Amino acid sequence: MVGDETGSIFLTLWDAKIDKISEGETVKIKKGFISLDRGSMRLNVPFIQGCFQPLEESPILEVNTQKNLSNKKYGKGHRRIRRRSRRY
Repeated sequence: MVGDETGSIFLTLWDAKIDKISEGETVKIKKGFISLDRGSMRLNVPFIQGCFQPLEESPILEVNTQKNLSNKKYGKGHRRIRRRSRRY
Protein backbone atom coordinates (compact mmCIF):
# COMPACT_ATOMS: atom_id res chain seq x y z
CA MET A 1 0.00 0.00 0.00
CA VAL A 2 1.23 3.48 -0.87
CA GLY A 3 -0.22 6.87 -0.10
CA ASP A 4 0.07 10.44 1.04
CA GLU A 5 -2.04 12.90 3.04
CA THR A 6 -4.95 12.65 0.57
CA GLY A 7 -5.37 8.86 0.60
CA SER A 8 -3.83 5.46 -0.13
CA ILE A 9 -4.00 2.71 -2.75
CA PHE A 10 -2.58 -0.76 -3.30
CA LEU A 11 0.57 -0.82 -5.44
CA THR A 12 1.24 -3.58 -7.96
CA LEU A 13 4.84 -4.32 -8.93
CA TRP A 14 6.26 -7.00 -11.21
CA ASP A 15 9.46 -9.04 -11.36
CA ALA A 16 12.67 -7.28 -10.28
CA LYS A 17 10.85 -4.14 -9.09
CA ILE A 18 9.33 -6.01 -6.15
CA ASP A 19 12.59 -6.19 -4.20
CA LYS A 20 13.57 -2.56 -4.91
CA ILE A 21 11.12 -0.99 -2.48
CA SER A 22 10.81 -1.36 1.29
CA GLU A 23 8.04 -0.65 3.76
CA GLY A 24 8.21 2.88 5.16
CA GLU A 25 10.26 4.15 2.24
CA THR A 26 9.18 7.26 0.31
CA VAL A 27 9.38 6.92 -3.46
CA LYS A 28 8.63 9.05 -6.49
CA ILE A 29 6.70 7.09 -9.15
CA LYS A 30 6.93 7.97 -12.84
CA LYS A 31 4.61 6.71 -15.59
CA GLY A 32 2.43 4.73 -13.20
CA PHE A 33 -1.17 3.99 -14.10
CA ILE A 34 -4.39 2.97 -12.39
CA SER A 35 -6.21 -0.25 -13.30
CA LEU A 36 -9.18 -2.15 -11.94
CA ASP A 37 -8.70 -5.62 -10.49
CA ARG A 38 -12.07 -7.22 -9.70
CA GLY A 39 -13.51 -3.71 -9.32
CA SER A 40 -10.73 -2.41 -7.00
CA MET A 41 -8.34 0.33 -8.07
CA ARG A 42 -4.63 -0.53 -8.14
CA LEU A 43 -1.61 1.64 -8.85
CA ASN A 44 0.72 -0.10 -11.29
CA VAL A 45 4.33 0.60 -12.21
CA PRO A 46 4.87 -1.01 -15.63
CA PHE A 47 7.99 -3.09 -16.12
CA ILE A 48 9.53 -1.21 -19.04
CA GLN A 49 8.12 2.34 -19.08
CA GLY A 50 7.46 2.90 -15.39
CA CYS A 51 9.98 3.59 -12.68
CA PHE A 52 10.28 4.77 -9.12
CA GLN A 53 13.12 6.27 -7.16
CA PRO A 54 13.62 6.50 -3.39
CA LEU A 55 13.62 10.01 -1.95
CA GLU A 56 16.19 11.06 0.64
CA GLU A 57 13.75 13.37 2.43
CA SER A 58 10.04 12.68 2.58
CA PRO A 59 7.70 15.57 1.73
CA ILE A 60 4.84 13.42 3.10
CA LEU A 61 4.12 14.02 6.77
CA GLU A 62 1.40 11.41 7.22
CA VAL A 63 -0.22 8.70 5.08
CA ASN A 64 -4.01 8.73 5.11
CA THR A 65 -4.85 5.01 5.38
CA GLN A 66 -8.48 5.80 6.32
CA LYS A 67 -9.18 6.80 2.70
CA ASN A 68 -8.03 3.64 0.91
CA LEU A 69 -9.13 3.95 -2.72
CA SER A 70 -8.62 0.20 -3.24
CA ASN A 71 -11.39 -0.61 -0.75
CA LYS A 72 -14.09 0.97 -2.92
CA LYS A 73 -15.61 -1.16 -5.72
CA TYR A 74 -15.83 0.47 -9.13
CA GLY A 75 -17.75 -0.66 -12.21
CA LYS A 76 -18.02 -4.32 -13.00
CA GLY A 77 -14.35 -5.22 -12.56
CA HIS A 78 -12.91 -7.82 -14.87
CA ARG A 79 -15.03 -8.73 -17.83
CA ARG A 80 -15.07 -12.28 -19.03
CA ILE A 81 -14.44 -12.65 -22.69
CA ARG A 82 -16.36 -15.46 -24.30
CA ARG A 83 -14.55 -17.18 -27.08
CA ARG A 84 -16.44 -19.26 -29.52
CA SER A 85 -14.89 -22.48 -30.55
CA ARG A 86 -14.90 -23.27 -34.22
CA ARG A 87 -15.19 -26.71 -35.65
CA TYR A 88 -13.53 -27.48 -38.94
